[in-house]
Amino acid sequence: MGRLKAGFLGVLLALFFLSMAWAGVNINTASVEELTKLPGVGPKVAQRIVDYREAHGPFQSVEELLKVKGIGQKKLKRLRPLITLGED
Repeated sequence: MGRLKAGFLGVLLALFFLSMAWAGVNINTASVEELTKLPGVGPKVAQRIVDYREAHGPFQSVEELLKVKGIGQKKLKRLRPLITLGED
């Protein structure tokens, strides 16, 4: 029974991340709470993203996240398929 629960949980997590990848988290409008749903983004980094956005205006590129303390190349690579700038 434990393996079944673990497998089900794994499927749910995979579906969650897939749905985020399709919809994408808009880093120009997302709240701290929404940003913390991204892998590797805790409350402190999420707040720094919001603070940066409020101080500098909307992100013009995904790479601009590298200017936020706590976001490096490795984390950006992981986040890139899950985030958007809100452009259609």
